[in-house]
Amino acid sequence: MSRFAGLLNTGVLAVGLTMLSLTGCSTANLSSFGTSSASIPELRAGSSYTADVALAEARGHFHGNDFGYSAALYKKVVELSPNDAQGYIGLSASYDRLGRFDLSDRVYAALYKISGGTAQYYNNVGYSYLLRGNAVGALTNFRKAAALDPNNAVIDNNIQMLAYSSARSRA
Repeated sequence: MSRFAGLLNTGVLAVGLTMLSLTGCSTANLSSFGTSSASIPELRAGSSYTADVALAEARGHFHGNDFGYSAALYKKVVELSPNDAQGYIGLSASYDRLGRFDLSDRVYAALYKISGGTAQYYNNVGYSYLLRGNAVGALTNFRKAAALDPNNAVIDNNIQMLAYSSARSRA
């Protein structure tokens, strides 16, 4: 029991559990949210979505932790409205939550071409790095976001969360 308490005090166990929850069952090709990270469902052929309808449905699926369907619907938004930054933001975030960082990196590159380096862009890229376990990349992007929008509570929260996590792992 003292070894367990020692691990808990040093934060090793806490960080390990956090990383486990983020990576989920990656060896079984599942994300921690129960959706196959390799399968992004295809929408029915002949579906008559408008960009606005697909965006609304995509947001609902994302908030319901159904990242496979949110990715498919955000992809539809991007196809229907190629200059809609919100479609790219949702698509990259969906891919991040599915652990498909190869795809999210491509979408972030396209988003940058459309909207440039906005605070939301850097915050989302920072969160992507956080999900990958890259604290340095996360902090670099969170700081860029904070410089552009110093009063943004979401960005501040992400920086504090990263600082807390780092402090716990050093304790």
